[in-house]
Amino acid sequence: MMLREDRNLLVVAHLSQLLDFVTGVGGFIVPLILWLTQKDKVMQMDEHGKQIINFQISIFIYSILCIPLILLLGLGILGFIVLGILVLIFPIINAIKASNGEPTYYPLSIQFLK
Repeated sequence: MMLREDRNLLVVAHLSQLLDFVTGVGGFIVPLILWLTQKDKVMQMDEHGKQIINFQISIFIYSILCIPLILLLGLGILGFIVLGILVLIFPIINAIKASNGEPTYYPLSIQFLK
């Protein structure tokens, strides 16, 4: 089967992470569904999808780690603020990069899927 190029779908996959701010969990579920259904049909979807899922799982783990850190001089609150900024900014940056055909990168991502 021939893979098609669809940069718009890659952009949607990156931006769909912002659904976390609206629904709480949509930022994980929507990119996961897009990746699983389109990874064999769209060029680079497998690579981008894995990056997004790795980032989402990593952010979840870091969020869990911030909870007990709140009791330790409020460091968890600072952690949540940093995570919030990362979760807001990097999907937008990577959506722009994906639309231009440039490589994307999510900081602090643990590579669960390779």
